[in-house]
Amino acid sequence: MDIGGVIDYLVGFAIMAMIYAIFTLGLNVHWGFTGLFNIGIAGFFALGAYTSALLTSPPPDPEQFEDFVFGGDLAHYGFLDWGIDAWFFLGIAAAAAVCGIVALMIGSITLRLNDDYLSIATLGIAESVRLFFLNEKWAANGSKGLYRIPKFLGDLIPAESYDYLYVVVVLVVLAILFVAVQRAARSPWGRVLRAIREDEVTTAASGKYVFHYKLQSFVFGAMIMGTGGALFAHHVRFLSPLTFDPLLATFVIWAMLMVGGSGNNFGAVLGAFVVWGVWAGTQFLPGIFADPSFRLLMIGVLIVAIMLVRPGGLLGEWRRMVAGSQVEAASREASDPK
Repeated sequence: MDIGGVIDYLVGFAIMAMIYAIFTLGLNVHWGFTGLFNIGIAGFFALGAYTSALLTSPPPDPEQFEDFVFGGDLAHYGFLDWGIDAWFFLGIAAAAAVCGIVALMIGSITLRLNDDYLSIATLGIAESVRLFFLNEKWAANGSKGLYRIPKFLGDLIPAESYDYLYVVVVLVVLAILFVAVQRAARSPWGRVLRAIREDEVTTAASGKYVFHYKLQSFVFGAMIMGTGGALFAHHVRFLSPLTFDPLLATFVIWAMLMVGGSGNNFGAVLGAFVVWGVWAGTQFLPGIFADPSFRLLMIGVLIVAIMLVRPGGLLGEWRRMVAGSQVEAASREASDPK
């Protein structure tokens, strides 16, 4: 048995599972805490990935890609030569900022709609982003995709050891975001979000401006998803519009949250590892069982099984019960200044 190969596989598995856990945390802010039915995750995924890749990748060869005009190559600029790869952190920050700005513009319009129309709008916007990068060759090389996306620390780390470094980078980012979301969820701001999720009318009657809180939640969750997209880009180091197919970039992330437990950050991370384990593990099955369609079917079966056995997910949300209904509890927490 090749122990080294097994370790390499597990490290690669952990990187992808943690990146998807970041997306799931962002979705948990939207749906788990606020009740925003966002099925346009693929759009923020793509925006984060392309933003970081375009800012940090070397300019393309004009003889091969004459219509492709972007490419920043920030790693070669003197003002970023601080002994560390500052371009990497700038790329992540830019990805989060772009997703936040786009979410602000989208949310200013769509969050005034009810849940059904919001879901349709976010899905349409996500597909618009994907089709833009597919058809507009000047923006990101069209269907041929972006490649030569730089690694963190560049060539200082041997290629065979890169994943061992990157798994630590992703773990640190995931830990920071997890703590940030956890503290936000336990703050008065987070209690207002849960009150909105339970009953918007009651929350508004308690003096809270519901639209502003929903908009803040939408922007915050989108920025987290953009960060995940940037980390994905620098791990895979190749981007194509096909990468952001709604099945892999939206459905799987929703499955992770439902399996782990909506409204629970620990559940969001656990669900990411479980569902990615199903997706990655089934590739070793023989014949048709390794087909992507069968793997999606297995995830669907897992969701149904979880909904039947533990409707709240593997961990589920811990709810405080106050005399009266859960809506009353959420409303009282929202009005509590502490």
